[in-house]
Amino acid sequence: MDNKQVQQQVVLVKAIAGGDREAFEQLYRQTSPMLFPVALRMLRRSSWAEEVLHDSFLAVWNRAATYDPAFSSPMTWLTHIVRNRCIDWLRSGPARSSELEEELTDYTPGTSYQSEENQHDDKQVDKLTECLAHLPADQRQSVVLAYYQGMSHSEIATWLHQPLGTVKSWVRRALDHLKDCVGL
Repeated sequence: MDNKQVQQQVVLVKAIAGGDREAFEQLYRQTSPMLFPVALRMLRRSSWAEEVLHDSFLAVWNRAATYDPAFSSPMTWLTHIVRNRCIDWLRSGPARSSELEEELTDYTPGTSYQSEENQHDDKQVDKLTECLAHLPADQRQSVVLAYYQGMSHSEIATWLHQPLGTVKSWVRRALDHLKDCVGL
């Protein structure tokens, strides 16, 4: 995503904070094609991902005034909202009571859903995949379990049979490496 798009999204979020419904619709149209796959990857059910995305945008409408562009880009902020809503959903009754078909694996996001609207992000996906490939296996697996599977640090520690502090260190080091590698 180029700097012009980031600045445009910052303006949209500020307008949303002022109650601008057209800005909200425009932000939704720009970002939902990139956010839905995040929810779908974590929840593995389209209906759940749609519900979480809807809930996430309600949160955006209600919390737009709290967004600070000094801390993150709008897409990063939106992705964190979606990710946190997915984690909440997975911890809720519907997700816990049903069995998920897929086992947690060492997933690499290179084969993610791509629509015509977000094909321009192919380079970013390729860069992220390349950066993930350069991580040590333990760090890569920890960050993938946290951000693509929605697991908490303690759940990852249990899953990997490692101390909680070790998992937190792996995730932090992996995020630092990815931030530098991707160029954020």
